[in-house]
Parts: sequence; C-alpha cells; structure tokens
Amino acid sequence: MNIVDIHPHIVSNDVSRYPITPLGGKRSDWSHHRSVDAEQLLAAMDAAGVKKAAIVHSSTTYGFNCNYVADVIAKNKDRFAGVFSINVLLPDATETMKYWISRGMAGMRIFSRGSTIDEPWLALDDPRIFLCYELAAYSKIPVATNIKIENFDELESILKTFPETNFILDHLGGISFQDGAPFNNALPLWRLAKYENLYLKLVTGKFIDANKGKSSAHKKFTKIVEEFGANRCAWGSNYPSASGTLAEMLTIAKEGLKTLSKNDQEWIFGKTALKLYPRLS
Repeated sequence: MNIVDIHPHIVSNDVSRYPITPLGGKRSDWSHHRSVDAEQLLAAMDAAGVKKAAIVHSSTTYGFNCNYVADVIAKNKDRFAGVFSINVLLPDATETMKYWISRGMAGMRIFSRGSTIDEPWLALDDPRIFLCYELAAYSKIPVATNIKIENFDELESILKTFPETNFILDHLGGISFQDGAPFNNALPLWRLAKYENLYLKLVTGKFIDANKGKSSAHKKFTKIVEEFGANRCAWGSNYPSASGTLAEMLTIAKEGLKTLSKNDQEWIFGKTALKLYPRLS
C-alpha cells in the first residue's frame, strides 16, 4: 500500500533564518517540546513506511511565514508537497497565494483557531476571501480548514458557492462521536456529505478517541465512509503535534480502519491524498 500523510508539521532549529512568529503571539506547546525538522520527518517516514507527505505549515510557530516548508519541499520534491497559510483577509491575499504556489506549494490552509487561539479570527464565508477560493480552484489546489461544528453554516455556504474548489475539513470539525451509532452528534457533518467538494482529514486524535463512550472504531469509520466515501477521506498523522512516533500513529490508524475493505483503506491511506495533491503522484 502506498501510504501518504497529509498532516505532518516541521519546525527548523535555525531560528535566525526562520524566526518564531506564531499567529496570535503564542507559540504552541508541541513546537516547544517535541518538534521535528525536515530531516527528522524523513527519518520518521522511512521508519514507519510512509512514502510521501503533504507538510502543513505550522501557523502556531511561524504565523504566515511559510519559508521553511517551501525551502524543504524544493529540496525534496520526490517525497513532499507543501500546504501554506496566509492572511486571506488582506487585499493582496491572491498575490500572496500566487507567490507561495510559485514556490511549489500544493495546498492552502485557513487556520482560523487552534490550541493557542480559542475564538476564530475570521469567518470562512467572508466575501473578502472569495477571490482566494476562486484562485484555489483555478490553480487546482485544495483549501484545508480547521473550522468547528458550531460554524458549519460558514463551511456550507462556501461549499455551495465554490463547487469547483476542493475543501478539506481538519479534525472532523471537533465533533464528539461518543454518543455511538448512528452518531447523531455528527448530523451537521452528515448533512455536508452531499457536497462532493468536501473532503475529510482523519487525524490521529480521531483514531485515539474512536472507542470512547458508546462509539467503536468499526462503527465510526464505517459510518464516515458510508456518508462520504473513502475517496473523500485521507489519513493525516498530525505528527509531531500529536504525541507519539509516526510509526505508532500509523499503527493506530491501521487498527482503526482494519474492518474496512482493502480498497477503502487504499483510498484513505494514499489514493485520496494523491487526488488532492497530484504533485505527490
């Protein structure tokens, strides 16, 4: 199986060349205590059997300065693609997008909130962002977002308005599946499954909590595949933001998906990623 990771992060040890400028002014704990650089990520991938990766720029380390990821993918085009983040509310946002795309970046992420930012600093359906979505479609790059379930109305709005733009939902919108099948807590997510331009990123945390409460990994991921199809789901480790080795994270994911068909597993562990990031093909 050709395994591709669509959500690892890297942090350089060279703070002079790549200064720490976290979005919101507070650096994430993981980037302090268990960050890895590009060489360490490659070693971890080789040890785990991960062939390729779409490296997600760390906004809680570098803000909107994506130089480190861009420099790394330029040297490792056979293994990496890059996902940049910018301030999409600025008047020159599309020009900034073009710059990072010219540097070889293959995707964009709108980091609206996170471990260091409690409340979202933008709305996905803000008209100031619309040209960015249009450019993403034209450039054939996906747009990832870590929007939460309480703001799914914004996500649905842009899914409808920009059907040619592929969007990737990080962390399943922060939904709890502990209510068990048929997972009514996730009804707002199931309602979005009709939009074929929405993809789901299945990260380590969602495998770790798959058997909590009344949930089970088998029922949870079977339901997700039933609603979205395996060809719209992709594995992302969230390494090293999530705790553990990359090999351990892959083992957890394989265990969580073991009851799915071989074909579904192949889509989730690689084929969907190559569909979203064809530069990795």
